[in-house]
Amino acid sequence: RHSSEAEQSPASQRGRSWTAPSTAMAPKRQAAPDGSEEAAVEEVAEPVPKAARTEALPEAPKPPEKPEELEADAPVDKRKVQTTAVTFEGQDTTLNVIPSHSHRVLAALSDGGLHYLVAAARGSVGVKAGRYMYEVKIMEVLTPYESNRHSRPNMSKQAVRLGFSVPGSSLFLGDSEESVCFDAEGFFVVNQTRKPSASKFGRNQVVGLLLNLDPKSANANTVSLFVDGVRVSQPMPLPDGCKGKTLCPHVSFRNLTLHMNFGPEPMAPLPFTCRMLQGAAQADTVVTPPPKKTKDGKFEVVFPVGVPDEGTFHMLDQFMADNPHFVELSDRKLVEWAARSGLPKPKPNFQRTSNDKPDNHFGLQALDELQMRRIIASIAPLVPRNYIVMEVRSNLVKAERMELLKRFSGPHFKRIAKVAIGEPPASYKDKVMKLKLKEKQDKLDLEYKQRQLEKERKKQIMLKKREMIEKRKALQEQVAKVKAEEDAKKKAAAEEEAAAKAAAAAEAKAAAAAAAA
Repeated sequence: RHSSEAEQSPASQRGRSWTAPSTAMAPKRQAAPDGSEEAAVEEVAEPVPKAARTEALPEAPKPPEKPEELEADAPVDKRKVQTTAVTFEGQDTTLNVIPSHSHRVLAALSDGGLHYLVAAARGSVGVKAGRYMYEVKIMEVLTPYESNRHSRPNMSKQAVRLGFSVPGSSLFLGDSEESVCFDAEGFFVVNQTRKPSASKFGRNQVVGLLLNLDPKSANANTVSLFVDGVRVSQPMPLPDGCKGKTLCPHVSFRNLTLHMNFGPEPMAPLPFTCRMLQGAAQADTVVTPPPKKTKDGKFEVVFPVGVPDEGTFHMLDQFMADNPHFVELSDRKLVEWAARSGLPKPKPNFQRTSNDKPDNHFGLQALDELQMRRIIASIAPLVPRNYIVMEVRSNLVKAERMELLKRFSGPHFKRIAKVAIGEPPASYKDKVMKLKLKEKQDKLDLEYKQRQLEKERKKQIMLKKREMIEKRKALQEQVAKVKAEEDAKKKAAAEEEAAAKAAAAAEAKAAAAAAAA
């Protein structure tokens, strides 16, 4: 039996563990009757019954059960279907987004350092009730050339986030509680907090995002992720900033080309029936209104003119707060865009920075030279929107101002100069005073926190020093105690040895005296 097992090919034994042969199966040597030499006698053990062998084998693990689908089929809905096509309007996209094929394909500009920046787009139709979904497929992955690769920041070249957001909120997904999203790495992002909650997805996979706002459903106010029709995340709850509000489909990406599918038919059907956003009931949707225009149907381009460091940017902030449909064109917005795209924010150098020209030293040539400013200046006049061009110096110098005006000479633009001169109104003064007071208060709060942290740091240092001194003292006491015990043992041993010697000497003396007697 052993020879037959040994003669088997290694391939036949592959995949099973080797065990030492049992002693009951080994041949035993017995002496021959004549006593001349030994004869080998092999005692063959009785074969183990098949039933016994079956009981000895471990049970095969059961395959894991498929998770039960948490959503049910959509009921028949006979309400009127909304017919407005889901598109991406200019005021709800970043300046580097290029929609094509009836807004079904989204790409982004990548020249002049724009490949470092995130492109974002929000759909024009939002959901306020019901359960609907949309799909995204990554069609193309771009890897732009980088001349200074060694100084490249520690961030992914390609990135994508898919989610929903409140109309009018930030275009950067996951920056606040008014938007939720999943990224390609499987994280659920809310208010700049990333939580692992799904599987990764990538190129040529159909990614479906399901929004459930049905109050009758057990998964009401949740969002789920599906890849190729398979659920890859649990229903994730919406933050408080999204509950009870209209939510629009929203994507942000970098160095990718996306195919958007809003329906009415899905590319990868889910395990249950679900209507897509393009086939949603009209009563459950809200269409984002188009950008505001003047009475003659034109878009406004505002050029603020004011004295430097005389509240020009305070006026700009107030104007943007009162007119959120305007898009600001300025260097500070470009620097903010780069920082919110994941690039490390540069430390301000007050000797070479100002509100008009902030410090833009990112360690990347294309960004440090603001090459993207040239690209944005070329593409902005081609996209009809309401703009405010904030260039304090250029708006004051006639030659440079005329150059800016030429860029927006199209018939669909109305150019307006907003001059800040004279005594400002009382309402503006109050807002500026409140802003200044808040800045001072924030500065004092920061200084107080720093002093408290420094005080706590010194306290911890003193506690550690005191603890080290106590430990050192305890160690010294222990060493002294051990040394005293050793000295006592040595002294006792020496006394015993001296007593033994004295006793031996006395015995010897007594023996000598007895012998003499």
